[in-house]
Amino acid sequence: MWGSVGRVCLSWACTLLHYLALSLLIAFLVYCAYVHYIHVKYEHIPGPPRDSFLFGHTASIEKATKNYGVVHDLFLRWAEEYGPVYKINFLHHVMLYTSSPEAVKEFLMSPKYPKDPHAYNRLFYIFRKRFMGRGLITDPDHEHWYKQRRIMDTAFSSTYLRQMIGVFNEKAENLMEQLASKADGKQHVSLHGVINRVTLDVITKVAFGMELGLSEGNESDFPNAISLALKGMVTYMQNPFMQYMPQHRKFVREVEESAEMLRNTGRECIEQRKRAKRNGEELPVDILTKILEGAEHSDGLDDEIMLDNFVTFFVAGQETTANQISFTVMELTRQPEITQRLRAEIDEVIGLKRDLSYDDITNLTYMTQVLKESLRLYPPAPGTSRYIKEDTVIDGIRIPGGVPVMLNTYVMGRMEKFFPDPLKFDPERFNPSAPKPYYCYFPFVLGPRSCLGQGFSQLEARVVLSKLLQRYEFELVPGQSYEIMDTGTMRPRDGVVCTLRPRQAS
Repeated sequence: MWGSVGRVCLSWACTLLHYLALSLLIAFLVYCAYVHYIHVKYEHIPGPPRDSFLFGHTASIEKATKNYGVVHDLFLRWAEEYGPVYKINFLHHVMLYTSSPEAVKEFLMSPKYPKDPHAYNRLFYIFRKRFMGRGLITDPDHEHWYKQRRIMDTAFSSTYLRQMIGVFNEKAENLMEQLASKADGKQHVSLHGVINRVTLDVITKVAFGMELGLSEGNESDFPNAISLALKGMVTYMQNPFMQYMPQHRKFVREVEESAEMLRNTGRECIEQRKRAKRNGEELPVDILTKILEGAEHSDGLDDEIMLDNFVTFFVAGQETTANQISFTVMELTRQPEITQRLRAEIDEVIGLKRDLSYDDITNLTYMTQVLKESLRLYPPAPGTSRYIKEDTVIDGIRIPGGVPVMLNTYVMGRMEKFFPDPLKFDPERFNPSAPKPYYCYFPFVLGPRSCLGQGFSQLEARVVLSKLLQRYEFELVPGQSYEIMDTGTMRPRDGVVCTLRPRQAS
């Protein structure tokens, strides 16, 4: 009897497996048919041949990003080969890339094109931990973003930046003192590393009233946490399923712990500040206070959104500025004439002053040109994306709606048709009398969603670079390269390791 029952059960199991396999096969074939439909729908748009039917251009992109390679060089090559509009595929997704200035103008200057929700929603979490959430960078909902931006604007006004010049001076001066003991022409100093510590000191003090003392030599877990979070962000964007793979368990756990540390620190700051405000205590004049005051006069921001922006400021407000300064220093090591001209301007405008005023910094015209040229060649944040909901036309090519478009300042900044001899470092491109680049240069994006902190970032960069050039001569250690590493932001691959000497009186 039991043998008969067993045979019946086995028969039913085999039948069930048969139907399950058949169902999966039918589902797979239907999905493949849909992928083919997407291919046909966008087939008229130029683009490189797909590596595979299902996975599209994934293999080419993975090869370009191996060992933190710069995938944007691949996008540049494709732009030069396939023209101002081309497509890439992954599964049923299509993404457009454009290097058309008119398209940049249209998509960035108009609020009707939101950020690509598919891409930016992925930054809500890193693996299983909330990361940037719905902060200013990642929020694809224009109305919700605009509410946040109104609250944040006063915290980054030029009036407030004038008040903060003292903090920039203090932290940069701490760095100069730290470098004094190493400026013997022999010791190797990773300038990217020490500049990173200064920019983190500045953003924590100016934004949240925190004193880390990194530029004075104190140790902290924050630099490593930010670095891990950025690496995690990139790997999660490329492969969100790695969190389920045993071989990546240790890395995933470390990334999640870093994200949690940043948010817990932010939560503690916000709670302390709110408690101090309720108790009528005198509040520090910093960005967090400004945000809380602004939120009172609006409909407010919930604490999780404030934490999203806390993480955003920590990562974007520190990492990108440090990378820009480091790239500039790296380039100056092979540009003696530009360095000499910069020092001459610093001598004329600042002299031997230690406390630089806001007016001093804004009068450094040539330094502004140098920093802009550095951003052209080495933009820490190379691009952004927008979502095209409805059918449109780009450079004469019909674009069916429902597709994201990538706009890449790294790619356009290195194209001959926009910047002659594009790999030459030439600050005269940004001379005030030179023609302004026409929608082909946007390191801080353009339009309503341009970077809120660009004034903050450029003021800080000028203070740090001024003091470094005023005080020291630097030379790249032999064996260092000028290559770029892409870790979510663009940074110098070898860390700009230099030897330093006190600057000789001219």
